Amino acid sequence: MPYFLNAEEREKLQNELVKMNFNRAKGKLRRMDRKAKLGTYRNVQNSGEWMTTYDLPSLGAHVTLIESRALGTDDPNNRVKPHYEMVRVIVQPNAGNRT
Repeated sequence: MPYFLNAEEREKLQNELVKMNFNRAKGKLRRMDRKAKLGTYRNVQNSGEWMTTYDLPSLGAHVTLIESRALGTDDPNNRVKPHYEMVRVIVQPNAGNRT
């Protein structure tokens, strides 16, 4: 029987991920579940919010990382690499997770 995350563990994971930058959060999710699948990558559904989703089938969870973009400068002649900041994280149970 697979081990699924219960509500308390999902909340703990959510609190850990919101404090990380994107690359650390992505790495943690991929290490937690070898079968982790990337759903969408920085998809824009709301103005100013970039969403990345992961399915963790072995843990029975669906994770959404929500970031906002911070610009570095207003000078149009300088190309500035955008910086993304983690705004919030949503950890939901999958359909098979009854815990």
